[in-house]
Amino acid sequence: MRGVGDDAGAAAAGGNLLVVEDEPTVRELLCAALRHAGFTVTAAGTGQEALDRAAEVSPDLVLLDVMLPDLDGFEVIRRLRERHRPATASHAGHIPVVFLTARDATQDKIEGLVLGGDDYVTKPFDLQELIARIRAVMRRTSGDPSALLRAADLELDPDGAQATRAGVPLRLSPTEFRLLRYLMTNAGRTVSKAQILHEVWDYAFNGDTGIVDTYISYLRRKIDNGGPKLIHTVHGVGYVLRGPRS
Repeated sequence: MRGVGDDAGAAAAGGNLLVVEDEPTVRELLCAALRHAGFTVTAAGTGQEALDRAAEVSPDLVLLDVMLPDLDGFEVIRRLRERHRPATASHAGHIPVVFLTARDATQDKIEGLVLGGDDYVTKPFDLQELIARIRAVMRRTSGDPSALLRAADLELDPDGAQATRAGVPLRLSPTEFRLLRYLMTNAGRTVSKAQILHEVWDYAFNGDTGIVDTYISYLRRKIDNGGPKLIHTVHGVGYVLRGPRS
């Protein structure tokens, strides 16, 4: 796991997180990084402790390791979903869950998402990317209009799968949309080609980052055509999406 930069706190999203991880070193690192990023953090090392802490603090999101010494993460989420099932159709009873695990089997991912997980991050992971994905889940599940992603006059609706620039709809392919969403979720932060490949293509191209350059080119033709340039190349590293500098 790579560390969090000093700018993480400046972009703090806030919120009350429950971190469930049985490995003390990893748990302490996660808690320190998330607190530095502006979150309030409660920690638990077992499944039962996670259920107890969740009842005490009513977290806004649970970062949940699958492999725990007593109840596994899947059983924890079953019990959380049962305990917090809303009495009405209101979304208020839903606690977002991001699974954290060393297991990357497709069946595990499917089981976790079917049970109500909102995202799935495989170890080893990049702390900055993990924080960005936590923020994205919290925006997506908040039901707040601020869930829209914005950079200058570029706007993206993750739920509606729509994007506009200066109010003009952009015609994006599904891959272009995923790429733009990832860049906007991490707006102002440089992301490497390898990170983009993992997030957008899930290594479907066997580590060949050339596909990233190709789709960045496609996206630029649609995003940066006729307006200030928003997608920038950071030579030797990757790309960053940011608004025009004053």
